[in-house]
Amino acid sequence: MNRKLVGESGLNRGIGFPTGCSINHVAAHYTPNVGDKTVLNYDDVMKVDFGVQIDGRIIDSAWTVSFSPIYDPLIEAVREATNAGIAAAGIDVRLCDVGEAVQEVMESYEVTLADGNTYPVKCIRNLNGHSIGPYQIHAGKSVPIVKGGDTTKMEEDEMYAIETFGTTGRGYVVEDMECSHYMKNFQAPHVPLRLPRAKKLLGHINKTFGTLAFCRRWLERQDGGSAAIHGLNSAHAKQEKYMGALKNLCDVGIVQAYPPLCDVKGSYTAQYEHTLLLRPTCKEIVSKGLDY
Repeated sequence: MNRKLVGESGLNRGIGFPTGCSINHVAAHYTPNVGDKTVLNYDDVMKVDFGVQIDGRIIDSAWTVSFSPIYDPLIEAVREATNAGIAAAGIDVRLCDVGEAVQEVMESYEVTLADGNTYPVKCIRNLNGHSIGPYQIHAGKSVPIVKGGDTTKMEEDEMYAIETFGTTGRGYVVEDMECSHYMKNFQAPHVPLRLPRAKKLLGHINKTFGTLAFCRRWLERQDGGSAAIHGLNSAHAKQEKYMGALKNLCDVGIVQAYPPLCDVKGSYTAQYEHTLLLRPTCKEIVSKGLDY
């Protein structure tokens, strides 16, 4: 569906990264691998992290879906914190000042959950927004969501993802669970590869994804991740028995694995995100539409 929506055309136009579907205490970087039987339930809180790209210009966005009104204060806190970050951002604005604006709004909320306890909404302090470059989802600058830190200033013509995460947990995430997200390092070293399967897989990644993020599910599609590049039923596009080769590429620093990022089990996390372009006379929210 995503490919039809964006009119996928290989590296020229398509999905910016795997759509995140992180649930409850999982804040980011979860998308199902083949065979995953996870079912979305009424009491779940799911973050939808969605991106598209044209000629490598990536639009990064996210929103949170829930069915029970009990989570509305959590979702409102994160949505309004993102709006505060957008309002604070601009040319010559210090990154730390954006983080302070986000934290002030986010942590003014609290939420009463089904267990009857009331929890303060906390910023997830080790997750950030980020600058975006051509074919580079994280282009070097990080936008904090708590006060303090980097005093670097935003500059004209830069693109930023203003991305905030709130939680009822400890406010700190760690890597956990089975990995699905991968990405070739933007400045990947030239490393002689001894494994033929690793060479083959790297060639497929270079041709199909370049330095855009991808997931295991895409590798296992009949089109290998792009019908525009490989055709719908290519005999050689689908990757099989590739996990050893993928591990080898990660071990030598060519590809980076991005496992799910999780707060404590039993907590709930929410996310909102928009992409900004800092034009000379204004800031444009390029991910915003009438419905979101």
